[in-house]
Amino acid sequence: MPSDTDILRKAGRAVGQVQGVNFRVFVRNSARELGVTGWVKNMSDGSVTMELQGSAQILGQLIDKIKKGRGRIKVNALELADLPVVEGEDRFAIRH
Repeated sequence: MPSDTDILRKAGRAVGQVQGVNFRVFVRNSARELGVTGWVKNMSDGSVTMELQGSAQILGQLIDKIKKGRGRIKVNALELADLPVVEGEDRFAIRH
């Protein structure tokens, strides 16, 4: 059974009102506050994809925050899948 110190990586796809509402900035800032690494990117279909890496407990906090949204951000669905951990990653970025 994994402990809270085990590092995990998740692929995510958010659907809803997630473009044009500063969603990527919200995710980046929230990730940085929690010490999560990875990236977030707008997709041409109106969704936003992301990769999130951190401890299970911290990722859970970030995922809850993303699902809750803020302001005009409304996440209707957040699909998540496990990915291999990326060694040496040290920041969270907005990709274009």
